[in-house]
Amino acid sequence: MQARTFQEAPPPGTAQWAAVANWYHAYFTGLLMTMVSRKGAREAAELTYHIFRRQHLERFLPGLEKLGLTGLPPAVTAARYHYLSNAIGGVRVEYLEETPQKVWVRYPPPRWAWHGTAICAIPGEVSRAVLRGWHAHNGVTLGSRRLGFVCTKQTVDGQPGLEGYYCEYDRDIEPDERLRFERGVEMPDVDPASMPVLPTADWPQERLQKARRNYAMEYVRTALPELIALHGPHEAEYLGGITARLIGMQFYSETAAAFGVPDHGDAGDFARFMVMLARAQGDSAELVESPQGVGVRQTSWKLMAGLPSLHGAAFQMWNQLLEGALSAHNRRLQLELTRRRDLGDEAFEWRIARRLRGSLASAS
Repeated sequence: MQARTFQEAPPPGTAQWAAVANWYHAYFTGLLMTMVSRKGAREAAELTYHIFRRQHLERFLPGLEKLGLTGLPPAVTAARYHYLSNAIGGVRVEYLEETPQKVWVRYPPPRWAWHGTAICAIPGEVSRAVLRGWHAHNGVTLGSRRLGFVCTKQTVDGQPGLEGYYCEYDRDIEPDERLRFERGVEMPDVDPASMPVLPTADWPQERLQKARRNYAMEYVRTALPELIALHGPHEAEYLGGITARLIGMQFYSETAAAFGVPDHGDAGDFARFMVMLARAQGDSAELVESPQGVGVRQTSWKLMAGLPSLHGAAFQMWNQLLEGALSAHNRRLQLELTRRRDLGDEAFEWRIARRLRGSLASAS
């Protein structure tokens, strides 16, 4: 195919970055719901634990430097990190320093992670896995054998928010004390003026929406490799792929609207959607045309950039977001993959073709 620069669409703005954030947020939440419904609560909790532990190991210490949280007491450091980093991603968090050794964080409803009615499908075991994966490991990472987290409420258990406090004990604690539950304790009321100043307070909307987009994408970037590691590429491709297809179908209409693309149309309309979606994700993409039809060329993959030894199943799962979206846009069309950047080609290339009656919905 000979590439033609796609100039008809304006560059992405805040509405498009917000749409990408919702797109990946839905994929992440949907993946855990798929695990609960098709594998079970234990397997969903295991995946959740590995996602949050991996994010903790990759992001916590570098984040402390960026947020200026070094040199503080361990409980203050850990709690402020959760308050500030989540707030940058658009997650509501409350913060209260009762003492330098006892610092509260609270995630009031509605919960970001379990968006909308999805919260009804998330068992307590999965929510506890979040705390085991991240909150309980902060002391280990900080080099403090006295820091633990005490959870006092969980939203998925019908309580008004996820809350708890970081506690620096007056002694070294055992591994099973790094996460405890005290359901009879409540976080005191918080004066909003007493909470730390968010670094986003003076950010322009462009920077803020990009940060929220990146926050949502990071969960998928972490989840897909962990799903492959835990379940192997073939089962992971099924679990992550069926989720992606469903999310692509279910969220196509609202995502297309954010890009000014009709939710039903021809191959050219969907190619425009793919290009604008890619650009709003931070990727380089353009429309390509040939005698065989219209297509899209994408020369970067921001979602998985820099990950070593990424299995090809990750692309197969992600690609089904587009396949699901196309089936909602026009069920008589199919997405044909002609080049794969993750396998050594210089770009991903797709052709959008007419589907023969009775053939599979996807040729990729």
